[in-house]
Amino acid sequence: MRHKRVQKRKIEADKKYKNVLVTKFVNYLMRDGKKTVARNVLYNAFEILRSKNQDIIPIFEKAIQNVAPRQEVRPRRVGGASYQIPVEVRTDRRMSLAIRWLIIAAHKRSSREYRTFSEKLAAEFMDAVENKGEAIRKRDMMYRTAQANRAFAHFRW
Repeated sequence: MRHKRVQKRKIEADKKYKNVLVTKFVNYLMRDGKKTVARNVLYNAFEILRSKNQDIIPIFEKAIQNVAPRQEVRPRRVGGASYQIPVEVRTDRRMSLAIRWLIIAAHKRSSREYRTFSEKLAAEFMDAVENKGEAIRKRDMMYRTAQANRAFAHFRW
C-alpha cells in the first residue's frame, strides 16, 4: 500500500436530538463553516414536520434509509476497455450518498412553491419516506444502471 489508512473521526451525537445522523446531516448541510445556520435550517425543517403531527427522528432516519443505495457501478479497466461493474455500497458511503442526494434534491425544488430551504428539506423528507421525490429517483437510476451492467459482475474483485 502506498499510503497510511486515514483514521475515521468520531462524530458526537447532536445535543438536542441525541443522534449522530443529525450531526452528520448538519455537517453536510453546512456552508463556509456556518454550522449554527445549518443546524437552524435542519431544526426548522424538523419543526415543520412536527407541525404536521409527525414523529421527527424516525421519519428522518426512514427517509435516509429509503434514499440510501444498495448497489452502484464502479469503472474497471479490463484489456483496454472500461466496464461499469456493479458493486455493493459500503455502509458509510451509503449514508453519505443518501444525505448528499437529499440535500441536492431539496435545493432543486421550486422556489415558487416553498419560501425557505427548511420547507424544501421537510418536503423532501416526506417524499423520501413515501418512496417518491428526486432523491429516490436518483437511487433508482443508480440501481437500474447496476442491474443493466450485471453481465460484467464477474470482473469484480
